[in-house]
Amino acid sequence: MTIGVGGSTQEEALERLRNMLGGVEPITLAEYEVRIAKAQRRMEQLGLDAIFLSAGANLEYFTGVRWSPSERMVGAILPTKGALEYLAPAFEEGTIRDFMIVEGAVNGWQEHESPYRLLLDCLRRMGIEPNTSMRPCIGLCPSLPFFMFDGLRLLDAGYAFTDASVITGYCRQRKSSAELALMQRAKDMTLEVHKAAASILREGISTTEVVQFIEQAHRAVGAPGSTFCIVLFGQASAFPHGVKYPQTLKQGDMVLIDTGCRVHSYLSDITRSYVFGQPNEHQRAIWAFEKEAQLAAFAAAQLGARCEEVDEAARSSLEGCGLGPGYQLPGLPHRTGHGIGLEIHESPYLVRGDQTPLDVGMCFSNEPMICVPGEFGIRLEDHFYMAEDGPRWFTEPSYSIDDPFGLNR
Repeated sequence: MTIGVGGSTQEEALERLRNMLGGVEPITLAEYEVRIAKAQRRMEQLGLDAIFLSAGANLEYFTGVRWSPSERMVGAILPTKGALEYLAPAFEEGTIRDFMIVEGAVNGWQEHESPYRLLLDCLRRMGIEPNTSMRPCIGLCPSLPFFMFDGLRLLDAGYAFTDASVITGYCRQRKSSAELALMQRAKDMTLEVHKAAASILREGISTTEVVQFIEQAHRAVGAPGSTFCIVLFGQASAFPHGVKYPQTLKQGDMVLIDTGCRVHSYLSDITRSYVFGQPNEHQRAIWAFEKEAQLAAFAAAQLGARCEEVDEAARSSLEGCGLGPGYQLPGLPHRTGHGIGLEIHESPYLVRGDQTPLDVGMCFSNEPMICVPGEFGIRLEDHFYMAEDGPRWFTEPSYSIDDPFGLNR
C-alpha cells in the first residue's frame, strides 16, 4: 500500500489537524500606500494620467476593498498625481467605507444615473481634462466588463483609453515579503490537508465524500474552507479539470487531488497524484516522467529567463521520454504553470509565447501534467517564487510514487 494512503477514519484525520493561522497578519495600510506610490511612479513613466481599478482583485490589491464584480460599476480612480477616490452606487457608500483600508472620497451615483458620466466628471474635477492639444490617457482595469468600457467609449469625451495591466499586472506580479508569507502559510495548510485526505481513502469511498472531507479539513487548519477542490479516481484522472460524474475508489486506481484555500485573500493551489494500492509498472514510469518534467521546469526558472523557456524545459523533458510532442497525448495538454496571488490564475504564465522575464517576487505553479487517455493522468503541482538567488519552492515536491508525502524517508 502507498505510504500515507488509507488507514485513518475521517474523525481521526480531523483530530490530528490544528489551526495554523497563528502569527499571520493581513496586508497593512503602509503596504497599500507603497503599492499606490509604485503604481503612480510607473504611470508617470508610461504616460498615463489615471487608472480605473474595477471591483475584484485589482481594487483589493491597491485599496483593501474586497468587492465582487456585478452589473453595477464599483471601483477606484487612481490619478498619477493626487489622492485615490472611489466610485460606487450611492446606496453602497457605507459598505465601501466599511471595507476600505486606504481612505478616499466616495463618489456615488443614483440608480437612474450614469456611472460612466460620473467617472469622467471625476477625472475633470481632478484636473485630468481633455483640450484641443491633448487627450488624457486613462488606463482601464483589464477585468472591466466590455459593456462598461462601451459605456465610457460612447460618451466620446476626449479621453484615450488603454489597458491598465501595464500598471496593475506589473505591480501584482512582483510579490512583497508580506505577500509571500501569506502564500506560504496557505500552501503549508493545504499540504497538511492533502496528507489528511490521503489518509482517509478506502476502497469504495466516493470523490464526493473526499471533497466534503477536504472542505472540513481546510476549516480545521484555519481557512474559511476550500476555494476549490478537484478529486478524481482512475480513468477520470486523465481529464485535467475533471468529469461531471462522481467516482468510487478501487484498488490500483490513480488518485488525483487538486485543492487550495485562502489566507487573508492569498491563495494556495496544490495537486498530488498517487496510487491507491500497489502501482503497476506503467504508472510508475509515467509518475517518474512527471516528476522529471517538474524538476526540469524548476531548473529552467532562473532570473531573467523568459516564462516560455520554463514551459519548453518541461515539454522537452517529456518529449525525451517519448511523450507528446507539443500538446499531443499521451503528454502535456496545457501550459506548465500560472502566476498566483490574489487570483488562482494570474499573469504571467509559463507557456509558449509569454516572453516575460522572470523577476524577483514572481510566483508560479509548476504542474506539467501528463494525461494518458483511457488510463489515468498524473499532475504534481507545487509552487515556487523567484528570490534574489533564483527559484525557491513554497512546498517540497512529492517524494516518490510509493511515499508521496515523504513520511518514511
